[in-house]
Amino acid sequence: MVILFDQYNLPDDIYKVIFATEQQEVVAKMLIKYMWDNGKEIGKTEMSLFATKLHEGEAIVKEKGQSPLQKEMKMSYNKRQFYDRILTPMRGMGLIDYDLYKKTYKISERFNKLMIKIGLMWLRELERKK
Repeated sequence: MVILFDQYNLPDDIYKVIFATEQQEVVAKMLIKYMWDNGKEIGKTEMSLFATKLHEGEAIVKEKGQSPLQKEMKMSYNKRQFYDRILTPMRGMGLIDYDLYKKTYKISERFNKLMIKIGLMWLRELERKK
């Protein structure tokens, strides 16, 4: 996945930097919240259940509020597109790790370390040109 951003118009939200559409941003936020609520780690079955709920339009984006005007909002997102456009890129960028032995997905800090590594690569490139 390629991240393109403008240093002068950098959004405050990391999801706006990473994902192309608002719907992808919402789904990614929902996934991270779901994982966070489940101890930052979920199994393959739980991930599949999450994707199925999205596919069937049963995933809740906004819960029902106190007043009758605040209605519950649900979202629908294709299961295959979820895996192709949300989960796989998040794994590839280091936002989420997958443990092959435990068969679990886990929120990761690897993305931050990779961004630092990319910055250092750029500094090395600049030093080489001097």
